[in-house]
Amino acid sequence: MSAHLTPKTVMAALAASALMFTGGCATGGGKNKDTAYVARDVNTLYLVAKQRLDRGQARQAAALFDEVERQHPYSPWARRAQLMSAFSYYVARDYTKTIASAQRFLSIHPGNKDAPYAYYLIALSYYEQISDVTRDQKVTESARSALTDVERRFPNTKYSRDARLKLDLVNDHLAGKEMHIGRYYQRSGMWLASTMRFRNVVDNYQTTSHAPEALYRLVESYLSLGVQSEALKAAAVLGSNYPGSEWYQRAYELMNEHAPEARVS
Repeated sequence: MSAHLTPKTVMAALAASALMFTGGCATGGGKNKDTAYVARDVNTLYLVAKQRLDRGQARQAAALFDEVERQHPYSPWARRAQLMSAFSYYVARDYTKTIASAQRFLSIHPGNKDAPYAYYLIALSYYEQISDVTRDQKVTESARSALTDVERRFPNTKYSRDARLKLDLVNDHLAGKEMHIGRYYQRSGMWLASTMRFRNVVDNYQTTSHAPEALYRLVESYLSLGVQSEALKAAAVLGSNYPGSEWYQRAYELMNEHAPEARVS
């Protein structure tokens, strides 16, 4: 396994192990017959679906994997086909169907050995939909929740390790959204509202790259509100944690200009 975990590498292993049992079966004819949802034996149907996926026809592959479950619901192949369907939708970038397929797999097979991957695939599907900080971040919150779930349920696994890395990026993104709103409130002269946003970054996203600026913006907002004592506290925390940063230098100069009687360490 490479340093960067991907859904494709995991599913390749799952599909390969499944195809060990189908190597001798016929594929059933030409292109039109492959995609026509007629009754076929489970081995042939699964193999045709896998061939579609290998050719890059992910959406058709997903539909064919769904057919495996529909036509052979009590076959051992149905379980594997459900997960392959979810993966195929992921490759096709149909994240809504990916999530639905993976959740269906988990509802039927909650204790299956491949359940960790299903949870991981759900988390990735939310993660891939994260939008610019200027837009609503509901899907980002869903990504954080799903990634946290993977980390909590499956510690010390490759899925958990990758989830932790992505959680850092998700938290940085959510902090960026708070900063975007806070700056807007500042520009509008809504100083109390801005302090609430910047305080949220300082309190809940202190390990992100936005924390130093959030402290500086708190200094700005508190000084504008005339609350020098709180501005001094924010400047002191900034100086203690980020003494060499640009933001501390700016806060130091701001305090000396607007609150010279206060001492910033």
